[in-house]
Amino acid sequence: MSEVNLVEAPPGVEGSGFFATSLDKVIGMARSNSLWPLPFATSCCGIEFMATMASHYDFARFGAERLSFSPRQADLLMVMGTIAKKMGPVLRQVYLQMAEPRWVMAVGACASSGGIFDTYSVLQGIDEVIPVDVYVPGCPPRPEAILDGVLKIQELVKNESLRRRNSPEYKELLAKYGIQ
Repeated sequence: MSEVNLVEAPPGVEGSGFFATSLDKVIGMARSNSLWPLPFATSCCGIEFMATMASHYDFARFGAERLSFSPRQADLLMVMGTIAKKMGPVLRQVYLQMAEPRWVMAVGACASSGGIFDTYSVLQGIDEVIPVDVYVPGCPPRPEAILDGVLKIQELVKNESLRRRNSPEYKELLAKYGIQ
């Protein structure tokens, strides 16, 4: 019977009794397989997320079993559903309370672009108040689409340089949102 590797080792130098790689690769691999999501669900996409967490799809397979309902203990903000303009400052505050590094996933048409609600009271995409890393399409998206979004976040986290958050480009992005 062949041995199954659950996680591929990062590129490095292997030899008898040793393995050498870069710190960026090891930290990226550890972060990507231990995300702590904070679900910010306001409507029907939240129901699909509940299905994704259930046993049939099993969100825990991807190292994101521990849902955090405290922003200070989360690193992945999953915004699901319609966000009213009055809720925009609350969403921004939740984002700011999260520790760095933090990532954001907009789940569904409403969080991504306002969905069918092109009205004065609905935020036309959460990227008006916070930066978004991954958009998950659908109204509501199937659990498979949410899992695909998580895999994309994991890939982004795994390959992100430890220095990216201190780069001028990242600081410029945050400055566009008025975040210091």
